[in-house]
Order: sequence, then C-alpha cells, then structure tokens
Amino acid sequence: MEHIIYQLEEDLAIITLNRPDVANGFHIPMCEEILEALTLAEENPAVHFILINANGKVFSVGGDLVEMKRAVDEDDIPSLTKIAELVNTISYKIKQIAKPVLMEVDGAVAGAAANMAVAADFCLATDKAKFIQAFVGVGLAPDAGGIHLLSRSIGVTRAAQLAMTGEALTAEKALEWGLVYRVSEAEKLEKTREQLLKKLRRASSNSYAAIKKLVWESQFKDWQGYATLELNLQKSLAQTEDFKEGVRAHSERRRPKFTGK
Repeated sequence: MEHIIYQLEEDLAIITLNRPDVANGFHIPMCEEILEALTLAEENPAVHFILINANGKVFSVGGDLVEMKRAVDEDDIPSLTKIAELVNTISYKIKQIAKPVLMEVDGAVAGAAANMAVAADFCLATDKAKFIQAFVGVGLAPDAGGIHLLSRSIGVTRAAQLAMTGEALTAEKALEWGLVYRVSEAEKLEKTREQLLKKLRRASSNSYAAIKKLVWESQFKDWQGYATLELNLQKSLAQTEDFKEGVRAHSERRRPKFTGK
C-alpha cells in the first residue's frame, strides 16, 4: 500500500497512516487503503485486535486541504463528495468489526480523524493530543459519523457546541468526558497500549464480538439513515461560496469571510 502501512504482530493488525508530509490528511486513495486494511484484519482469523496509528508529529488534520483546494479550483465536487462518503464508511467499519479497535493519537486529531477516534473502542492519547471539530472553519459540517458518534459519547449539547465552535479539546478534557481511554506521555504510549492488550487478551474474542454487536444494536443501527443525511448535507455545503472561501482562506493563511452564500 502506498499511503498507509499494514502489518501484523502476533494477534494484532496495525494500520499506520503514512502521509506525514501532509499531516496525514485524508484523500481518496488513503481512505480506500484504510478500508482495504480494515477488511483484511476483519477477515483474518489470526487477528484478534486492530490498532490504528500514524507516522509524523500529528495523527491527522482530517481532510487533505491541498486536495480540497485543488477540487475547489477545478470545481471537482464529486471528489469532495467521495471523500465524505469514504470517511463515513471508515467510521462505520470500525463500529461494525467484531474485534476491538484501538487508536493511538498524538498532536492534532482534527476533522474526520477526530470522529474516527470516537468510533474506536479504545482511544489512547498522548498528553499533547488535541481533538478538533475543524469543519466550521471551512464552512462544512462534521463528517465521518461525527454528530452520530459524539452525541452518543458526550451528549447532544456538548457535541453541538464542539461542532459549532471548532474549539480544541485537550487530551485531559477528552479523558474527563470519556472520549479517551488513557492519556500518557508520548514515550509511554506504547507501554500503555501493551498494558491494555495484556488485559484484553485475558478474555474471549466471542465476548468482544457480542459486546460490539450489542453496542451497535442499542446505539447505531440507524447509521445508514444518518449517513445518507450527512452525505447529502456535505454535498450541498461543498457547493457553497462559504466552503470555497474557507478552503482558500486556509490556503492563504487568513481568517475566512463567510457570507452565508
């Protein structure tokens, strides 16, 4: 694979985002590779646990803004819509897989990446991690199942406030709110992961599959209806002047001037 690294370590499948030159921004090829790797891990009976991490100083800034700028300049709305569809499918896949999914994050965890972290069963964060619903900065709404996931994790009011303000949530606050399982210094993150895996390996994979099924049925079985609405709204927002202004402003390192058009 070109944009991620997929490897096996005993019963653990590791998916590593590997576009550090663009802060692991999501574009279509990387999203497709993540889904391929998740399917490989899901279908491999030797894999009992899945870990998603990243190379570089940040986990991910979310959507690849360089790619967004290209799409805006070329009026390539279909590619923007495709990315929105893919990141939602990744979160859906994480919730559906009958195996515990762990995520290790450091630095910025923004946009779609922040919502994938909520989708994971266990998010392990460094004390430098910051979770950012960055969508309003470019005139969009949360994707990757964001509101669906966040509202069930931290409550509707907090979810809406994070989405509307785009404020960064520190690792400690995310831990307090229940979005993060453990927070550690960066050099202790691997040790924290191994301690968790040691605990998880004591139980039956049958139990984990049943627990994930119950979580899905009790909280997320209406996902497809939500996903359709999310995608339709993103399609509409991607065609607005405010979205184009947001992307151009970010590229030009200035504050966007939104007009509601």
